[in-house]
Amino acid sequence: MELILIFWSLFLFLAAFITLLPFDHWVVRIFDFPKVQLLVLSAITLILWVFILKIDTPIDYFGIIALCLSIIFHLYRVVPYSPFFPKEVVKCNVETESNGISLLASNVLTENSNYQLLIDQIEELQPNLVLTLESDERWEKALSSIEKLYPHTAKVPQDNLYGMHFYSKLPVKNLEVRYLFKEGIPSIKCKVQITNQQWVNVYGLHPKPPSPTEAPTSTYRDAELLKVGKEVSKIAEPTIVFGDLNDVAWSKSTTLFRKISGLVDPRIGRGRYCTFHADYKLLRWPLDHLFHSKDFCLVNLKVLPSIGSDHFPIYAKLQLSSLAEQLQEAPKADEDDEVLAEEKIEKAECY
Repeated sequence: MELILIFWSLFLFLAAFITLLPFDHWVVRIFDFPKVQLLVLSAITLILWVFILKIDTPIDYFGIIALCLSIIFHLYRVVPYSPFFPKEVVKCNVETESNGISLLASNVLTENSNYQLLIDQIEELQPNLVLTLESDERWEKALSSIEKLYPHTAKVPQDNLYGMHFYSKLPVKNLEVRYLFKEGIPSIKCKVQITNQQWVNVYGLHPKPPSPTEAPTSTYRDAELLKVGKEVSKIAEPTIVFGDLNDVAWSKSTTLFRKISGLVDPRIGRGRYCTFHADYKLLRWPLDHLFHSKDFCLVNLKVLPSIGSDHFPIYAKLQLSSLAEQLQEAPKADEDDEVLAEEKIEKAECY
């Protein structure tokens, strides 16, 4: 039993800190995702060691120290995405429709045919913007019923799990479907009008994840996030980036994206808002994201009920606020962050 615990503790220690290594391969990057699960396993293992086995050899102390370091590191990563941490985005005290924007993003799962479940959510919540991911021609046909309410669209039906459809009630200009690094992996960029004089920059993303079935490394995913982040950092207008980023909020990649872009995360100080995997309660993490410039405050943010996909949809409502802009502090990149981001983008361009 003691030998098993020793090897298990060493594995948990490796699983905690391996993501600090500068490797993009999925074997390393996959450990970014289950931080909470690894935290729980490390805590249970520590309890077993302390209360069941005697601690009387140097290797026992080594195992306990390794577990304690793992727990501290996991807490450092995930505690910001809990109510025990200061909120990064302030709650709106007064809600007005004139300068607000609401959006719904849903990775629908291509093979899923529960179209009406998503349509019902759209009709109930009436978001200004809808973004679907993994949507193909069948989903496009099914969602045609909402186009009377959403006249401005961008449709990229695909059967490769990276189809994308964008629907807007609000006037749209400069709408682009872009393929930043890989053909077949689209992203959407546009401006939407929320008042007579106010336009908001909107980006919809769905990069490939590092996994044995998708991409062997996170190189393209990280580079896509960072390229958008650098583009956003040069924009003075209000900006929103949302979609299935195939990364978790606490990873080095997403943290670097936030620093480079200067966008804030309304989940910090509130919760993880896990959207994947809808079928496995104990294996869930936040893959679907919303980031925005600091001139927005938060009206509402929630994960929606299942539509039969492996992802839950996510809904948010934001409001422009001069007070929020004064109260909120955006993440900032230092020189090392800028250099690292440029290196990652150049690596993807030469990959």
